[in-house]
Amino acid sequence: MAAHIIVDVDVKDAKAFEAYKQPTAASIAQHGGRFIIRSSEYEVLEGRWRPARLVVLEFPTVEAAKRWYESEEYRKVMPIRLRHAVSNMILVNGI
Repeated sequence: MAAHIIVDVDVKDAKAFEAYKQPTAASIAQHGGRFIIRSSEYEVLEGRWRPARLVVLEFPTVEAAKRWYESEEYRKVMPIRLRHAVSNMILVNGI
């Protein structure tokens, strides 16, 4: 069953954040994942949630998603995101 990682990311230093993008995309693909959504354009239909930038990743399984998140490749670049952005990230198991 597919699993999705949903991230609300507010980039504080776009120039510094550039170093995060390519290695992260490569590590996602290496673990069987793909981007479904990468956008800051949306319309709120209900509620108060106002994501700065919404990212949705799809992996074949929860285990694959966790392997990516815990991988050496991703752990090398994660500090860039933590330093230059504020994020909320969840893993969702489902269709």
